[in-house]
Amino acid sequence: MATRVQMVIDCADPAKLAEFWALALGYEMQEPPPGYATWEDFLRARGIPKSEWNAVSAIVDPYGVGPRIHLQRVSEPKAGKNRLHLDLSVGGDADVPAEARRERIFEEAARLETFGATRQRAVEDWSGFWMIMQDPEGNEFCLY
Repeated sequence: MATRVQMVIDCADPAKLAEFWALALGYEMQEPPPGYATWEDFLRARGIPKSEWNAVSAIVDPYGVGPRIHLQRVSEPKAGKNRLHLDLSVGGDADVPAEARRERIFEEAARLETFGATRQRAVEDWSGFWMIMQDPEGNEFCLY
């Protein structure tokens, strides 16, 4: 049996970054535990200080296929290039003409920029075309 994977992203503002990645991936904010209408109700019931309410957040694939993404607040800022990054397949499969894939990538880059992403650069080589982006906290990811 395969091991279930959860991806963890260290960040300064888990709620804000969770919202960005939910929009980027078509994910949803994780629902609060059963018996609680909101996360605030849950945190209040657990006696969690309000200063810690944005210590973590999580998003989930609404279809249950992709991994849960847990975002956790850390005090240190991001330094250097990511050792691991996400590649988002937005251009289409190999049967989609190269120009149409490129156009889809540029369209998705523009959409994600409206949510706070930053376009770094476009890359094209023998393996194809992709766009290097950064999320609102500077974490690199690619659109291909």
